[in-house]
Amino acid sequence: LKNPKTRNFQTGSVSVVGEITERMLHYLFREDPAIGEAITAAFRLEGVEVLEHTQASQVGHVNGEFILTTGQGELRADKLLVATGRSHNTSRLSLQAAGVAVNAQGAIVVDKAMRSNSPHIYAAGDCTDQPQFVYVAAAAGTRAAVNMTGGDATLDLTAMPAVVFTDPQVATVGLSEAEAQLKGIETDSRTLSLDNVPRALANFDTRGFIKLVVDAGSGRLIGVQAVTPEAGELIQTAVMAIRAQMTVQELANTLFPYLTMVEGLKLCAQTFTKDVTQLSCCAG
Repeated sequence: LKNPKTRNFQTGSVSVVGEITERMLHYLFREDPAIGEAITAAFRLEGVEVLEHTQASQVGHVNGEFILTTGQGELRADKLLVATGRSHNTSRLSLQAAGVAVNAQGAIVVDKAMRSNSPHIYAAGDCTDQPQFVYVAAAAGTRAAVNMTGGDATLDLTAMPAVVFTDPQVATVGLSEAEAQLKGIETDSRTLSLDNVPRALANFDTRGFIKLVVDAGSGRLIGVQAVTPEAGELIQTAVMAIRAQMTVQELANTLFPYLTMVEGLKLCAQTFTKDVTQLSCCAG
């Protein structure tokens, strides 16, 4: 089933997407399960065949065609994208001789000041155990330079945004429910489907959702997950809300412009105390 008009795969040359093993129960398996489910649904809606719990045991290239051998038979494709992540390029640095600690994946372990366990050695970027984003690497490098020259700067990743540029986009900040519970935080959460967001209705595209996670004790917002068109644009508002330690009620009471996707944050916050399906288009 080859579809040249799919939004997620503009070339249209591949109709079968990746693999999900027993360890990875859904796509984007490190995120909230609902995110992987939403992206899988979006793929299938576009005519993309998604094979779950399927692992390739062999890959061949014959006569300009890729052939993947799986437990369910052979898959053939014009192009093959192998999305396995990046490895930490530290194996030739003789870190052990310098007494620098690395984790099981070979990443240099650093503290908030970018300092390794050896006080005079600093590290920043994808060679460390921090999230592999260019803006994290840039911020970490700046702080490492400040600290190496006698300064005192730290990097707080509590409200770090992350975006996956699928269509619809995936954007997250803060803690998921599972991550919060692992930290011993009792949570409350609400999920708003996009058919409750006027901008999504106006766009005739209601794929996805917005989810807010709050500390049940304080009501403070601690995490946001969104699957929406242009989710990367709305997530920065959530970043600012978390950094400001806003409660979900404060977010619900904040003025948002009507007919914008970011208004979905306010609407989702309102669902903690109201049925937004019964509100007028721009009720505060």
